[in-house]
Amino acid sequence: MPNKVAYYPGCALEGSGGPYDKSTKALVKALGLEMEEVSDWSCCGAMEAKNVHPMLQTYMSSRVMAIAAEQQGYDTVMAPCNGCYHNLKKAEYETATDDETMETVQDLAKKSDDPVYNGDVRTVHALEWFMEELGPEGMKEKIKKSLNGIKIANYYGCMYTRPRQIFPEKDQGSGSESSYRPHFMDDLLEAAGAVNVEYPLKTACCGGAHTLSDADTSTQLVLNLLQAAEDSGAEVIATECPTCHSGLEMHQIRAEKEFGIETNVKIIYFTQLLGLAMGLSPRKLGIHENISDSMDLLKEKGVA
Repeated sequence: MPNKVAYYPGCALEGSGGPYDKSTKALVKALGLEMEEVSDWSCCGAMEAKNVHPMLQTYMSSRVMAIAAEQQGYDTVMAPCNGCYHNLKKAEYETATDDETMETVQDLAKKSDDPVYNGDVRTVHALEWFMEELGPEGMKEKIKKSLNGIKIANYYGCMYTRPRQIFPEKDQGSGSESSYRPHFMDDLLEAAGAVNVEYPLKTACCGGAHTLSDADTSTQLVLNLLQAAEDSGAEVIATECPTCHSGLEMHQIRAEKEFGIETNVKIIYFTQLLGLAMGLSPRKLGIHENISDSMDLLKEKGVA
């Protein structure tokens, strides 16, 4: 039996990242895996809360894990969003390595009548969960419709691997993810019939945190990613973070409108691509909800 996990969508997947939420749920069901949404979940603290106080962010993330463990009986929380994944892993690390942090988090929970976090939960990204449960070979056995050699640049973003100390499970040799050259998304999409291009900017920042304060900087950072993907021969950039995905889509449009620089590479969530390989319809995967219109390409490739 597969390991059932607590699913933490986070705020973005209930907003701009809706297609990621939809495709994740559809893919999990098609793969025969099981997950249950964390009940009464709240924001992980994201970027705003830590500007008020860093400990507030740690507490908000630990609250999510405490609900999953103490109220729902899970020892694993799966977070598809890089920001949520990063913040929960950071809370894991800080409470495990600093007694004062754990004590503060537990005191805040008691004052709030929230479940108390006891350090008995681990967080995994959707990529890690799929690799644990299936791996490339298991995924290959599930595939019903090859991706027919679509050329893909796999973009992981900067928060999936940094800072390295909060991800002790990475860089542990064969079978583990690499924080220097991540490959889990590459492995899964290759198993589904895609061709992965050599993409040098797979962990570069997309400028998501600067979008509101300095849009031009964000647009330039995204342009770097888009142009590098096209230079590498990619037809698609596969994403695994809703903030990165939205940033790439919006700044691709902005780059053309504001600076006259056009790029044609399509932006698609890795869960949507794997869902297509499972024979699921584009509509069921929310592909029509993406800003980046990839339907002509997908039809041309015979996968939609």
